[in-house]
Amino acid sequence: MSDLIALSIQPWDLVLRAVLVYLTVVVLLRISGKRQMGQMGPTEFVAILLISNAVQNSMNGGDNSLVGGIILATVLISSSALISFLTYKNRFFRTVFEGTPTLLIHKGQMIQKNLSSEWMRESELRALLRKQGIHDMREIEMAILEADGTLSVTRSASS
Repeated sequence: MSDLIALSIQPWDLVLRAVLVYLTVVVLLRISGKRQMGQMGPTEFVAILLISNAVQNSMNGGDNSLVGGIILATVLISSSALISFLTYKNRFFRTVFEGTPTLLIHKGQMIQKNLSSEWMRESELRALLRKQGIHDMREIEMAILEADGTLSVTRSASS
């Protein structure tokens, strides 16, 4: 019974480990790009699943107690809530943690530089447009890859 309650490492060590691992994973996911998170394919999905297993020991430091698990869960949820609050209140944190939208099409013309910066091929963009019922880029006033990875399209008034 004491194994459920007794911590094998200091509580602040668990807190520090959880915060550092959480921030590292969030930053790595942000670096991976918004397209990857918005249209998650099988490889990205598997990576997300494996990340949780890969970072488990670095967070718990070998502590398998119930109290340790509760501390880690509390820190992870609190960290998430704190980042949500910071991104709500502050533009800098919003940019760092959520990113910014990227204009991909303007007045029917693809912006190749922006496609490249988002690691998106023209064929992928065309597939996303077809899913929205758009088959001709001349119909588009603007297409924006949002910070969350979704594609927002505004049709031109002449369509």
